[in-house]
Amino acid sequence: MSDRPTFFYFVARWAIRTLLWLGNRISARGIENVPASGPVIIACNHVSYVDPPALGCLLRRPVAYMAKAELFSIPVLATLIRSLGAFPVDRSRGDVAAIKAAAAILGQGKVLGIFPEGTRNTDGKVKAQMGAALLASLTGATVVPAYVSGSKDATRFGKITVTYGSPLRFVLERKAKRDDLAKWTDDLMERIYALRENVV
Repeated sequence: MSDRPTFFYFVARWAIRTLLWLGNRISARGIENVPASGPVIIACNHVSYVDPPALGCLLRRPVAYMAKAELFSIPVLATLIRSLGAFPVDRSRGDVAAIKAAAAILGQGKVLGIFPEGTRNTDGKVKAQMGAALLASLTGATVVPAYVSGSKDATRFGKITVTYGSPLRFVLERKAKRDDLAKWTDDLMERIYALRENVV
């Protein structure tokens, strides 16, 4: 997926944006915090299946996502999400292929959406994984924390707000160690959840 959306991506994004506006009055804050060019990781909380489309539908730049491998076994859905820039990740193990695919996307100067908790975290008990920090350290990508509010009530037509925070860099002059990645991940999650304080 290039930084110029395909026709299908443009139409799908417009349709999703329209549906979320009509049904949930979706709005965004801090879009200016997402760099207009260069590799970017948008790292976001995750409580609903609506979060991925909500995270990217109001941005000018297309966003690629890791998606759980099980979704790619559903023929029609697999074709749809691949067309929208998604690629599979096996959550049952350390998926080296998914990391390489994500690094390749960032190496081409594109935008990658990541949910560090790895799955929907409806009770706040899921521990974040270190993939976002690892990819940022490997590629030098800018990391933008984001918080989606209201998506848990999307089917009840609750208002959805997406807040994009100030960009971060996770880069050292040496190879990052596991302790570095753990510290960066903790810092990132703190910044993500601090954004909910800005939601009215």
